Amino acid sequence: MQLTVVILNYNVKYFIDICLQSVLAAIKNLDAEVILVDNASVDGSAAWISKQFPQVKQILNQENVGFPKGNNIGVSQAKGTYLCILNPDTIVAEDTFTKAISFMDNNKEVAIMGPKLIDGSGTFLKESKRGIPTPAVAFSKVSGLYKIAPKLFGKYYNMRLPKDKSGPTEILVGAFMFMRTEHYRELNGFDEACFMYSDDIDLSYRSLQLGKQNYYNADITVIHFKGESTPKDFAYQLMFREAMNYFYNKHFHVSRLVKVWIKLATNIFSYLKRMRGTHSIIKKKQPYCYWLVSDELDLKIGVNKNVLFMHTSGIKDVLEHKNRQTEIIFDPDTISFAEMIAFMNEHKGDFSYKFLSSDKSHAVGSISSNAKGEVLVMS
Repeated sequence: MQLTVVILNYNVKYFIDICLQSVLAAIKNLDAEVILVDNASVDGSAAWISKQFPQVKQILNQENVGFPKGNNIGVSQAKGTYLCILNPDTIVAEDTFTKAISFMDNNKEVAIMGPKLIDGSGTFLKESKRGIPTPAVAFSKVSGLYKIAPKLFGKYYNMRLPKDKSGPTEILVGAFMFMRTEHYRELNGFDEACFMYSDDIDLSYRSLQLGKQNYYNADITVIHFKGESTPKDFAYQLMFREAMNYFYNKHFHVSRLVKVWIKLATNIFSYLKRMRGTHSIIKKKQPYCYWLVSDELDLKIGVNKNVLFMHTSGIKDVLEHKNRQTEIIFDPDTISFAEMIAFMNEHKGDFSYKFLSSDKSHAVGSISSNAKGEVLVMS
């Protein structure tokens, strides 16, 4: 088997729907399997997936065992030569896995590969490519020095490597990590002592310690809503702090003073992310109109809004409505995921976006990587 895609789900029923639509389209011409591990979701995810996507293998955990252990459980049953660890709030293009396999086949020195990630508005996510967050590098991030002198202090987000240029990078993000399955097993998978948040940093770092190369591939773009799988609340702030403390204690010998600073810095960093999430919710404005990219012209939105209907061929016509609070709703049965991603890449900030569920009952999206996702009822 060429590929195993492992997805860990926890209470993201509507986002996992669009994710699986895109993944199944991307493995259509591959010898591949999708293993979905559910961490005891209570939102009806398991039943929904069984009904809408019976070809997906589900592993149902009786409790939330965390990100590392959940993924390790999935990989333990993987049959593919290649492995993709994928978040449930992502969307891939139809050629994503084909391009990833081809790249890895032709670049034997690369151990783990990550794509260019964009959020639900089409904005580039800087964590797509990062450096090792040593205490000094973390200080440059928390203090904001990386914004003042990115070439000198931009190691946290590897700012010496432009976002549209592929190249080696030290740390990759767990939303999409592509590697040979044997390499994941050589690393003994994610460290289960860390419940979540520093696990991808730890895995990337341990890969580097084996003399392997991690690589950022700007030729592959993946949507990561992010705010859906990582809610910015007080619980997040505490878990993030503990996760980073665990990483530093595991890999770096630091003084007591530095440990105190690390604790303070991670508190500040996670608090600011939580506040940005709150601000994103406050500034959200209702769309002026909806532009539905679908051949099913009888679809209606379950709110009192003006809806403009169209066919795929007319997607460029929506450009006259940009900056007028227009929200585009994509129907995967009408327009390809590759076209959606390309449009968002080109028109980030011009519109807000949502994506139709497999049964056309809902549309989901997110305005920011800091904000929780939104579900729009169709009728």
